[in-house]
Amino acid sequence: MTFARPSRPSSGSGGPRRKRGPLGPTIAIIIGLVVLVMIMAQVWTEVLWFRQVGYLGVLTTQWITRAILFVAGFVVMGVAVWASLAVAYRSRPVYAPSTPEQASLDQYREMIEPLRRLVMIAGPAVVGFFAGSAASAQWQDVLLFLNRTSFGTTDPQFGLDVSFYLFVLPMLRFVVSFLLAVAVVAGIAGLATHYLYGGLRVGGGSGPRTIPAARVQLGVTAAVIIALIGVNYWLDRYSLLTKTSADATVPGGASYTDVNAVMPAKAILTGVAALIAIVFLYAAFRGTWRVPVIGVGLMVISAILVGGIYPAVVQRFQVQPNQQSAESEYIQRNIDATKAAFGLSDAEITPYDAKLTATAGALRSDAETTASIRLLDPAIVSPSFRQLQQNKQYYDFPKTLSVDRYNIDGESRDTVIAVRELNLGGLDSAQRTWVNDHTVFTHGFGVVAAYGNTTAADGRPSFYEGGIPPVGALGKYEPRIYFGENLPDYSIVGAPAGTSPWELDYPDDSAGGQVNTTFPTAEVKAGPSIGNLWNKLLYSLKFGSEQILFSNRVTPDSQILYDRSPQDRVKKVAPYLTLDSSVYPAVVDGRVVWIVDGYTTSDQYPYSTSKQLEQVTQDSLTARGGALSALAPDEVNYLRNSIKATVDAYSGKVTLYSWEPTDPVLETWQKIFPNTVKPMSDISGALMSHLRYPQDLFKVQRDLMAHYHVGTASEFYSGQDFWRNPEDPVNSSELQPPYYLTLKMPSQDNPTFSLTSVFIPGGNTDRQVLTGFMAVDAEPGDTAGQRRADYGKIRILELPRNSTVPGPGQVQNAFNSDPNVSESLNVLRLGSSTVVSGNLLTLPVGGGLLYVQPVYVQSSAGTKFPLLQRVLVAFGENIGFSDTLGGALDQVFGGDAGVDTPGPTDSGVPNAPTNGGSTGGSTSSPTTSPTTSPSSSPTTSPTTPPAGDAQAALNDALQRAKQALDDGQAALTRGDFAAYGEAQKRLQAALTDAITAEAQLNNGG
Repeated sequence: MTFARPSRPSSGSGGPRRKRGPLGPTIAIIIGLVVLVMIMAQVWTEVLWFRQVGYLGVLTTQWITRAILFVAGFVVMGVAVWASLAVAYRSRPVYAPSTPEQASLDQYREMIEPLRRLVMIAGPAVVGFFAGSAASAQWQDVLLFLNRTSFGTTDPQFGLDVSFYLFVLPMLRFVVSFLLAVAVVAGIAGLATHYLYGGLRVGGGSGPRTIPAARVQLGVTAAVIIALIGVNYWLDRYSLLTKTSADATVPGGASYTDVNAVMPAKAILTGVAALIAIVFLYAAFRGTWRVPVIGVGLMVISAILVGGIYPAVVQRFQVQPNQQSAESEYIQRNIDATKAAFGLSDAEITPYDAKLTATAGALRSDAETTASIRLLDPAIVSPSFRQLQQNKQYYDFPKTLSVDRYNIDGESRDTVIAVRELNLGGLDSAQRTWVNDHTVFTHGFGVVAAYGNTTAADGRPSFYEGGIPPVGALGKYEPRIYFGENLPDYSIVGAPAGTSPWELDYPDDSAGGQVNTTFPTAEVKAGPSIGNLWNKLLYSLKFGSEQILFSNRVTPDSQILYDRSPQDRVKKVAPYLTLDSSVYPAVVDGRVVWIVDGYTTSDQYPYSTSKQLEQVTQDSLTARGGALSALAPDEVNYLRNSIKATVDAYSGKVTLYSWEPTDPVLETWQKIFPNTVKPMSDISGALMSHLRYPQDLFKVQRDLMAHYHVGTASEFYSGQDFWRNPEDPVNSSELQPPYYLTLKMPSQDNPTFSLTSVFIPGGNTDRQVLTGFMAVDAEPGDTAGQRRADYGKIRILELPRNSTVPGPGQVQNAFNSDPNVSESLNVLRLGSSTVVSGNLLTLPVGGGLLYVQPVYVQSSAGTKFPLLQRVLVAFGENIGFSDTLGGALDQVFGGDAGVDTPGPTDSGVPNAPTNGGSTGGSTSSPTTSPTTSPSSSPTTSPTTPPAGDAQAALNDALQRAKQALDDGQAALTRGDFAAYGEAQKRLQAALTDAITAEAQLNNGG
């Protein structure tokens, strides 16, 4: 017997398959590792950041909650859809009827059958993924529900605690909506499967026909859907109390029609839905589709008749003819709830019959208030800070500076303050290397502070703190600013011991041009460690910078600083807060800290009016470059300043303090994130003295008080006494912002740091008279650390309805059109100068309302920064205009204002030191300006010389003014500030002579 030799395997398709090589699996593993590392670059770096700042529990609570919700949503949706597909497939008829329709479906079944197993798994997984993602996004609602705190206040309709609407109702809404989506998607999946495999047939003239199993599955699913719709109808009754309509008579909450027509209609529709659901269950097991279909039609008709037409009839024929009396109860509910939700219930409204005529000595009783009037406009003087205190091109100040108060020589002084931050945009392009951007220029340096109510002799800000290193009245403090509003996205700090430092600390001519430093990473933990290879790799991927991985400046001692904005840091550790748009610095206990106000909010407070934060917080300052909070577009109808937060500018440490400890929303979040908020008692006295009432909260409150200052529903309904906030008379395209001022309201015994605003008539009228003045006590406490009882007290002065007290727009128009003022301003505009009007401040003094506006002059080309040259005041129809506030007040009050006001002063702080601040060190006290001066009354003159002499004097003064301007610009360009100051004095003298000569010429002509 012979055996044939086996042939070699053929390389054709009929032969054995070749063994796969390792290349494919290797590539897959590499891709998987790359993806994993990319994910870790975002995930693990977050863990490192939260661990370093001490709030890791905030991150893990979010992630765990979101993960649980994702899994729950994925499982519920995925299992429901899989079960619907599986039941429909397993109950399919063995032999599908032979019809033309079924013949076409056979083709689809043959196409799908090879992929059926995959579809049965992948389909539910895909929809489960989307459902899980949607569920995880509701982590806040779920945690609020599980940790809810009672308000102790009930709604006026159902008598339920307000916490039901803020914490329970949103959770119920989410659960019902999610289950409804699950039922609908699962129902569609089952319906499609039954149709594909013959369990459901349509057409043929006899309507839809189903096999028993299909009828049961589809009927039960329909019953669940209808039942959930009914539950939604029932919850709609409660949601009516949180609705808002800008066009409705009741701007927030349920109206008469809602309570007496819509609510009963929703209850009826709930009953109808329950009945239809029962009908579907009956049809699923015993009946046919005819009765359920009729029931669905009945439900639709009921929704139209009962839910739509009936309320419309009630509104048209019962409410509108008697609207005021019908809606009175519900308007009052809205008034009470809105005031409670926005902290307006205790507002003090006082009639104020403001005087229009100034009398001599009228300001004697308001001497402290008048002496504290802030003449330095924080929205204008930033260029002056920049030119006089910037020091180097890589430093900068914000466009709008901050207003605070400091105790100087035992006296509380309103202060304009700013941090000297980095501005890498000031470097040449050749200097913008990775090494410079991220390892050399790592921090700003020091704060600059100026008196708010006085200036230097030539109109410059009177600095009492400044220079590099800083000198002045604030004493010693850590000046390095590693965390702020304008810093590189990341910096790498720290160098090994014994290594020459490479971080630029500050410029110093005596030290070879600059002094370097090394951040003490061994003592201060400001950012995650980046010393090991793994962290280097992750952060290199996170920031897309391979230099992090290969640079020899990234050492085992290095830390990486990022998320450096105070708002970003607070928002990350307290994700439940809405943050005020204004962040301001303060020197506290030897450190510069950023102070951030945080709000707890809701849009579910029953009967309260909703406000869109982005809209009501917009004003002329935000339009100039202010930043809105991240959640500004949100609609809110509950707002509390529950948190005062600080961010250390040196270490980045974030500290949250409870400011409204009885706020139920804050209490709930403290249960969710325990041990993250410190009690108010931990606020030091030094910090307490720099806290203030937040601007955005005040903007929302003043917007509401324009309507809600009325006391009764009938007044609110008529709207005849509604007010509005005026446009900024200097920048009329936006609202006038509120202003921080130290003042005394008529009901107060002493002046206090306050936030103020004014009102004019509401509606479509162009009338600009003043109708009200609003101030809130913005001084929370003092250095003793005790919170003042009056902090947050809102006081409103309500002017008589027939009052003709000018509003801001009228006052600005009077300033602009006054011939004496305009002549003087024209002189100031000579040469290449520009006149800039400052903020128009309003104060209740002398039994009336006083307006004060600083006037600045700056170059119209080249180096530009404003210098305070004049002060405008108005009381009633009287206008004063002088180079000092005292002089202007004397003009208005007949030469006897009865008050001494601080005048120009020169501080010991250097304007632009070229070395380590060797000049200066002491702060001179403000001097008192004379009550009369040659320039105090530009419209009068003791004698009237011949016109020819006056004309010659005017021409000479103008020539000297132009020369002084040119000399000043030249001195500023070369950095000679001594020569610049001398030129400004000559300019001041020349302008005074020009004004006097012009007045004499007019009198002589």
